[in-house]
Amino acid sequence: MQFDTFQKFSKDSVDAALTSFGALSRGIQSAAVEAADYAKRSFEQGSQTVEKLVGARTVENALEIQGEYLRSAYEGFVSQTTKMGELTSATVKEAYAPVEGLVAKARVA
Repeated sequence: MQFDTFQKFSKDSVDAALTSFGALSRGIQSAAVEAADYAKRSFEQGSQTVEKLVGARTVENALEIQGEYLRSAYEGFVSQTTKMGELTSATVKEAYAPVEGLVAKARVA
């Protein structure tokens, strides 16, 4: 009887590990896509700012353009950092859920 219990627990462990690995893979892929999108947006924003700076007619105008860029870049960074934190948290929760269920079963047995 104990062999059957051990065999079932081993199968459940493998299933939990595979489910957890799948969640981690999806989370990492989502984070990579999000990071690439952010990098693209940041590059485009920087390029547009350089174009505006080239067309600036006065020093005051150039400082205004630079200030707008810095404000926008900072806000984008804070937003992206928050989004990546939420994505990471969700990934960890999803990946841990199968293991948590397995631990709960082990405590009962």
